[in-house]
Amino acid sequence: MKKLIPLVFIICLLMTGCANKQVIDTNNRFTYAYVNTGSKIIEGKVDSWTDFEDGDQLQVKINGVTYLSSSTNIVLVYDPNL
Repeated sequence: MKKLIPLVFIICLLMTGCANKQVIDTNNRFTYAYVNTGSKIIEGKVDSWTDFEDGDQLQVKINGVTYLSSSTNIVLVYDPNL
C-alpha cells in the first residue's frame, strides 16, 4: 500500500500538466447542428465541423454554407438515424 501512494501522487502530478489538453484522442461525430445567428436559428445536417484550440469558436458547414461562431451559439447533435 505504501508503494501505491507515491505512484498515485506522480500520476496526479503528471496529469496536472495535461490540463485543458486532450490526453486520449476521441473522434466526435455530429450529424445535426443548430446555429443561432442572432436574428434566426439555422438548423440542418452537418457536412463538416471544426473546433479551434485557442478559443471557443466552432466552424460548422450546413448545406454548403459555413458558419463561424462562438460555441455558445452552436449546438451539435449526434443522431444515429442521419
